[in-house]
Amino acid sequence: MKASTIAEREASGRAAREHAKRSSHRAIGHMHRNPLDLLRQSSEGRVERLVPLRYGRMTVSPFAFFRGCAIVQAHDLSMTPHTTLTLPICGDAHLLNFGGFATPERQLIFDLNDFDEVSAAPFEWDLKRLAASFVVAARHMRFSRGAAYDLVMTAANQYRDRIAQYAQSGALELWYERITFDRMVDMAVNAENRRLIRRAMERASGRTHESMLEKMAERDGERYVIRDAPPSLFHVHGSSTLFDSADDWFRLGDWRKLIHGMYEGYLKTLSDDRRELLGNFALHDLVFKVVGVGSVGTRCLVLLTADPHGKPLFLQVKEARRSVIAQHFKAGSRKSEPRHEGERIVQGQRMLQAASDIFLGWSTGPTGGHFYVRQLRDMKLTPNVDLLDVDQMNGYARLCGWALARAHAKASGKAIEIGAYIGRSDQFSEALAEYASAYADQVERDYDAFMKACRSGEIEARTDDDMSADFRI
Repeated sequence: MKASTIAEREASGRAAREHAKRSSHRAIGHMHRNPLDLLRQSSEGRVERLVPLRYGRMTVSPFAFFRGCAIVQAHDLSMTPHTTLTLPICGDAHLLNFGGFATPERQLIFDLNDFDEVSAAPFEWDLKRLAASFVVAARHMRFSRGAAYDLVMTAANQYRDRIAQYAQSGALELWYERITFDRMVDMAVNAENRRLIRRAMERASGRTHESMLEKMAERDGERYVIRDAPPSLFHVHGSSTLFDSADDWFRLGDWRKLIHGMYEGYLKTLSDDRRELLGNFALHDLVFKVVGVGSVGTRCLVLLTADPHGKPLFLQVKEARRSVIAQHFKAGSRKSEPRHEGERIVQGQRMLQAASDIFLGWSTGPTGGHFYVRQLRDMKLTPNVDLLDVDQMNGYARLCGWALARAHAKASGKAIEIGAYIGRSDQFSEALAEYASAYADQVERDYDAFMKACRSGEIEARTDDDMSADFRI
């Protein structure tokens, strides 16, 4: 088959404007749905006693609600025109799903760091999730409407400019491209931002498996045991469990029965050298960990292992559910859908990230559920945006736009088509800014409906403090 020339690919990108004009992206679509129904749908199959905690964490603010309801925006995006420029997308590219982490060479980089919803879909869906998150967060931080608009323009224009740059890059150049913290320091616009980046690097260096061991576990004879801290951390078969007695995991009766087959299956997805490396680590303990906002109630475990010197390695074993993007965008035939949701996440992460965890793999649980495995924490940094001023948030928006462009260019090889579609003007960015403002209005309406349901008892919502009180003597 004859390869397309660059000119032909540029023409293909411009032709996508016939499917969705750049100005059309300002529309949020028809909101003929009940957000509560979609939330209930996404709560099906979760640990029942943790669902109220999921909702409790979402009550904190419209931004927390937005983070917890990726399914709602995926549904809404499916009601709008799209470019047909489909590729592997993150699927939940809000501003807190970017951050810093260590590469296998121990270099600190900035990138996307959450891939639970990864799937093939129009590239602009990631941008719209990111744009809306900046406006919702800006309102939460009491920034002006003008400042919120500027944040979206900053992120979108950075995406445009970086995509144009990557359209001129070779395939290997894209593969090796990384946004290192050293590059971030060099590009910082002022001394204060350089100071913040260097401080973040210092914090990351202290976020190790050894530091976690000191905080989370204690020695019990020949093995380490993780301390319970319900509702966030507890042993599935312990006295602080939040599992019902009829749950299929609880009925296994022992944590080793729960993890043994899953761990063996996980090892088979790794390369020989990774399996050999993990052979140095013995299994010490296993706990359930409640994570994030949108993931609360999904089955997530932390496995503590240690080598012969007592040096720890924490692995996170996280449930892989069907992507909300795949539920609302049909990228092809059913035959093209992933056979294993954990494999979908692992392969998507490897494609989109500049460098991925050496222990990334997948497995099937004892009762048929799909899971993926990665290191827990390991120099991971998530920004505390509540502490950023407008100028610092603009700097962060530039980083997110850059990282998203790099991810899309690497994963798809379609930087030429995307760049031709967006063009050089601000038209696409302006449409995204208008979309983000209108969609933030919708998020606030949905949040109000959600809070009304919580207050009336239609939805049960419990805070972490409220649930932890159940375990106090």
